[in-house]
Amino acid sequence: MAASKMKHARNQPCVIPGGFAVLPIQFSSDSAAQHKLYVKEHKVRAEKSSHRPLDRTLFVLNIPPYCSQAVVKELFSQFGCVHSVELRDHPGSSHESGPKLSKFFKPAEKKGFKVGYIVFQKSRSLKAAKSHPHNEPLVVCTEEHPVKTGVQKWIQQYRESFIQPEKLQEIVDSFMEDYDNRKEKEEEQQRKEAELQQEDEEGWVKVTKGHKGVKARPHSEAANRRTLHKEMRKKKRKELMNFYTWQHKNTQKEHIAELRKKFEEDKQRIALLRAQRKFKPY
Repeated sequence: MAASKMKHARNQPCVIPGGFAVLPIQFSSDSAAQHKLYVKEHKVRAEKSSHRPLDRTLFVLNIPPYCSQAVVKELFSQFGCVHSVELRDHPGSSHESGPKLSKFFKPAEKKGFKVGYIVFQKSRSLKAAKSHPHNEPLVVCTEEHPVKTGVQKWIQQYRESFIQPEKLQEIVDSFMEDYDNRKEKEEEQQRKEAELQQEDEEGWVKVTKGHKGVKARPHSEAANRRTLHKEMRKKKRKELMNFYTWQHKNTQKEHIAELRKKFEEDKQRIALLRAQRKFKPY
């Protein structure tokens, strides 16, 4: 009876304070040393991200440096199909907004232990990872999936550091295409916001309240062209002035006469001010 209880206890997961389950791993099947991973379900209610669903995301601590994203994905695939793996230096919210940069344009990753967010395709895979027995370590390096270390790893990293021009051009073209699509969407959104403004006959502009938290963006070239085209339409609706040559000449004469009259008035006003400022002791 006591032996069966001890055997049952060995097959149970080891849970430490904080709600983390201990998940042991070892580099190879003949390794004597073991490494401990600490896993728990990702439950950050304030983070509303589709990249980390609350019921399918496993938060992992103490991931060793020899475990890359591919190694971690293969290691946890025995619990179920893994949708994505994200390794970071520190815990934090996911960077879901903005374009996805290639590894060629990212800064060099820091070497050391990582934290990870593993998203499974099904929630039962997460439960299987949390309930894994603490006395059955997971093997990282196997014959089917070898993991390079030492000199072999350095040689592989050195070879991967060379960038093929065709590959780089393909990545740049893909990034620019994504950038153009995002700019078109932004301009379309700006155009829709501009249409919400209605101008009446007296020239008043009715400004509607936009979405909360939306910041003003600088005008793009397309937006400037639309504004210019709108102003030109306004001018066409007004009465045509100075259509004939004699009207244009009369307008110029009237303008010059008005300037001269204003000039004489300014001269008289300046002379009056100077006379008022003149010093008279008696």
